[in-house]
Amino acid sequence: MQSILNNIRSLHQYQNLLTQLKTGKQIAGLGLPRAARLPVLAALLEDIAQPILFITDRADHALSLFDELGFWVKSPRYHFAEPNPLFYEQAAWGVTTRRDRLQTLTTLSTFHLPFASKPETPPVIITSVRSLMTRTMPRRDFLKACKKLSINQTIQPDTLLRNWAEIGYQRVNTVLEPGQFSSRGGILDIWATAETMPVRLDFFGDEIETIRKFDPASQRTIEKLDSILVTPAREYLVRHVPSAVELLTEQKNEEQSAVQLRIEQGVELSEFHIPLLHKQPATLLDYLPQKAIVLIDDISIIESMAEEIEAQAVKFRQESIAEETLSADFPLPYIPWSELNDNIQSNASLEFGYSGSEQLSVTSEQSLSSCFGHDERFGGRLKQFVEYVAGLLSKKESVIVVSRQAKRLEELWLEHQDQKPLTIDDVDSMVNRPLSMVEFIESSLSEGFILNLQSPVSNLQSPILQFSNSLHLITDSEVFGWERPQPRARQRPVAETPESVYADLNVGDYVVHIDHGVGRFGGLVTRELDNHAREFLAVEYDGGGQLYVPVHQADRLTRYVGAEGAAPALDRLGGQEWHEKKGRVKAAVLEVAQDMLDLYARRNVALGYSFKPDTAWQKELEDSFPYVETEDQLRALNDIKRDMESSRPMDRLLCGDVGYGKTEVALRAAFKAVMDGKQVAILVPTTVLAQQHYETFLQRLAAFPVKVEMLSRFRTPREQTTILHGLAIGEIDIVIGTHRLISGDVQFKELGLVVIDEEQRFGVTHKEHLKKLRTEVDVLTLTATPIPRTLYMALTGVRDISNLNTPPEERLPIVTHVGPYSPKLVRQAILRELERGGQIFFVHNRVQTIDAMRAHLHQLVPEANVDIGHGQMPENQLSEVMHRFNNGDTDILLSTTIIESGLDIPNANTLIVDRADTFGLAQLYQLRGRVGRGAARAYSYFFRHNKLTPTVDGQQRLEVIAENTQLGAGYSIAMRDLEIRGAGDLLGTRQSGHIQAVGFHLYTRLLADAVRRLRLAGSMLKVENPAAQPSNLQTFNLQPMSMPVNVDLPLAVGIPAEYIPDQDLRLRLYRRIADLRDETEIDALASEFKDRFGELPEMTSNLFYQMRVKLKAEKAGLSSINWESGQIVLKYPASANGNESKRLADLGAGIRGGKSAYWCSFGEKWEGRLLEVLGKL
Repeated sequence: MQSILNNIRSLHQYQNLLTQLKTGKQIAGLGLPRAARLPVLAALLEDIAQPILFITDRADHALSLFDELGFWVKSPRYHFAEPNPLFYEQAAWGVTTRRDRLQTLTTLSTFHLPFASKPETPPVIITSVRSLMTRTMPRRDFLKACKKLSINQTIQPDTLLRNWAEIGYQRVNTVLEPGQFSSRGGILDIWATAETMPVRLDFFGDEIETIRKFDPASQRTIEKLDSILVTPAREYLVRHVPSAVELLTEQKNEEQSAVQLRIEQGVELSEFHIPLLHKQPATLLDYLPQKAIVLIDDISIIESMAEEIEAQAVKFRQESIAEETLSADFPLPYIPWSELNDNIQSNASLEFGYSGSEQLSVTSEQSLSSCFGHDERFGGRLKQFVEYVAGLLSKKESVIVVSRQAKRLEELWLEHQDQKPLTIDDVDSMVNRPLSMVEFIESSLSEGFILNLQSPVSNLQSPILQFSNSLHLITDSEVFGWERPQPRARQRPVAETPESVYADLNVGDYVVHIDHGVGRFGGLVTRELDNHAREFLAVEYDGGGQLYVPVHQADRLTRYVGAEGAAPALDRLGGQEWHEKKGRVKAAVLEVAQDMLDLYARRNVALGYSFKPDTAWQKELEDSFPYVETEDQLRALNDIKRDMESSRPMDRLLCGDVGYGKTEVALRAAFKAVMDGKQVAILVPTTVLAQQHYETFLQRLAAFPVKVEMLSRFRTPREQTTILHGLAIGEIDIVIGTHRLISGDVQFKELGLVVIDEEQRFGVTHKEHLKKLRTEVDVLTLTATPIPRTLYMALTGVRDISNLNTPPEERLPIVTHVGPYSPKLVRQAILRELERGGQIFFVHNRVQTIDAMRAHLHQLVPEANVDIGHGQMPENQLSEVMHRFNNGDTDILLSTTIIESGLDIPNANTLIVDRADTFGLAQLYQLRGRVGRGAARAYSYFFRHNKLTPTVDGQQRLEVIAENTQLGAGYSIAMRDLEIRGAGDLLGTRQSGHIQAVGFHLYTRLLADAVRRLRLAGSMLKVENPAAQPSNLQTFNLQPMSMPVNVDLPLAVGIPAEYIPDQDLRLRLYRRIADLRDETEIDALASEFKDRFGELPEMTSNLFYQMRVKLKAEKAGLSSINWESGQIVLKYPASANGNESKRLADLGAGIRGGKSAYWCSFGEKWEGRLLEVLGKL
């Protein structure tokens, strides 16, 4: 890479350009080929050593350039992202967009702040024209809001907290993502937007004593710092509200005063309000240092893009004013291109493309572009490629190959070298030239070029330039004809605090106590016992019974979660009913565990086929994937390949929501099987889905000699017979089909892998057939219904499960409307979608009236083309409908909920659901997942009947879906419904009743316990990695179900409210402490408390001591430790068979044995002695 840059810098044309730039001369457009633009930028960066801003036309181009720039530049690079909403659209900016933009502004602000340290190497910033046009906070305001905090500095914590709120930071209990802060007494945590980690400020009075960087997931200190720079967390300042209010008041406009009122009432401000909050228009250009250089991609394309954006904004403004959603004198939220272009001229600027101005002929010998040419393309013909490279070397030309297949190409090259006999000329040239004339680098570039290292020799008869000594940069584009994988802007995963799994308990929730059954949670209450104040978890039972659970026994309480949010009946405290119910569930759970273990054992004994390691073609297929894989995808793929290569038949479940990349993983596994001469059957629940998979497989495998077929009712009987024959003689490699594939007449020659998509949707008879398959061939099951984490942990070692949790690229939030049916709104929504060339899903879930709805739509939007699709149609007709919609021939697909599962049509971005109040929440969530899958903003309309009042539940479901906070309460409810559905699918429907009886969490604990007990008892199972087993199971609420030990000692225990004021956090921490299972964990948690909250108060130290006593007592098999008349009594449980307990022997001085108990007199220093005695029992 560096050698290419050095060669570019040695060109006299480049040196001329550099001189012109430094002297500030006007330079004409360079007309550089696209592939040469980033290396020239990198060379300029090295020579000029000033920040560079590179402007391109579109957001996706900016992201690709930013990604590819990483190959050429080692300096910090920033992507100044484009906001998702259109100008004048009242919607929030994406989290990633916001962070990327603020990081750029922060870096540039260091060039203007005297107390900030500048980057060691100048940064490169890539932006699109719309992003540049978007108004931001004026530079002066941004710089005034930046504050450097150092050790020993004196500042009032309250002033800091107020200041942080004003500059856009959000106050939370625990800091987990950038832009948040929290305070606990003298400890303040803040995550500055430009920093990779949050910091903790420890105050002594008003003086900053320490500044520590900490890990948000563990909340533990990583390193100590001397200072921290806190910069704004939004592109507007809340402290500017008064000026905005004045601005509005001056205009004496009703609309405007409404905005003023909203601001005064503390309505949530967003970037939409920037023009109101900051009168002075400003853009990224204002932040550039004086000597920075602006590079422009293609000025003509950028100008036309800017015109299009402005025209769209003007139109949207007019519509919004007409609809009265925007005030007529709302200030411009952007700066017009004409004005921006003038500003660009104030910095040194350079056009990489062809300039609009009068200029020299670009191909003249003096221009830099004349030094670059295009290389030959081989389209995957590797023999010709190798020969071509050998030919170049014989002409003493250098070759650099940058490919994702670099290793393989290098092997081919070396093989070619070994086969070729050496001539005297070869020996000569080897002596006279540097050894590495061919260099192979594993990476990915969009295109290569030829760099002419000497002045071109111009042949007057022909305009073609002939090179005498050149450098060839050859990429996948030339060798294979592949495009570079597209980077996706992903939401960064938000860290979770260690106690976040305990965040599910709120006052009024239904809870399950292992020993007493279902009750209602009453929150944390303080009660005084023996003159010591203590906190308890209160639970109310049927008939007014109250149970106070000591904090060290909080692990016996779990939240009740039933199917579809159904409410359970409360149990009576001390009643027999709960024990009977729990007994029934225990028996059922044992049966499930036994079944699973039997199948697992049979698979362990069975000998399957062990596939060979990956072939070169496998690597080629994987490298031709047009996206960058997620870590989860790669992990799942490695698991699957490992399973396939072992001799035990694979049975792996792959969970991942729609769009998380399950199909690609299945496709790669299928290809691996085919490469080893085996056939693959892919089983899907619906013909529509079969068609979609079929098209995906055909498209991805087109370059390889693999025959893919589809067997479903979309095929005629004659076609089906041909396909069956092809399978029997081994002509067909991959067959995709519905349950037709399980029919008796389907015979395979060499079946090696079965992929089952959404297994829960097949009938019982089909499932038996599939169960039999599992012990014979490799089976990969895919499901979009998420499997709850706790269940996943309970089944570790019985089922092989891979989860895809990384969401696809950051999508724009879906604009969701909920309300009574309105023909006007429907027409408006359809027209908006048609205008931008998109398609519409219209869900009407009644087949009887679907034709009437079609007539209504024809009347409403005569210009739209409507097609009907529902499950009762003949298959070939439905196939035609889906095909037309997929190809974009139909504008509106009017259908029943058949679109709910698995369809992927990125061009359909408006969803209209009629009578949405009659759908379940999980269903609404999955329906909404059908849109918003492309780059365009998606809209969903959930209508209820305009005359009939919806049921209370129906209305609630609609409100939840309308909240649209992707990870808000509604989302988690929908996820919970789906997860319980997933649990039922995995364990069998009969188990749903049992889950309902005791709640999901307790059910999984009982299941985990049954699995553990069976494995210990039978030891019939050879666990592949026994060492990994216990740690997998020792997770949240899946510990062995121990006997409850009651510890009642004369100590004040708890977490004082002065230490941790937030009651919710205290409750979570109590539950976390009660779940500890090891003394080392107690030490670790105590030191975490000191780090996060400061020195431990005595009560909290006592709580940790009590936990130590509880753990030792559990190990010793005690049932309680009490304080009775000055003595400590250690009691064992009464014997199960009802026999009279024997008297225990004395254990030395002060420890007297009694009937199933020890009476201990330790004197004053009893704490240490008690632990000693418990350690000996």
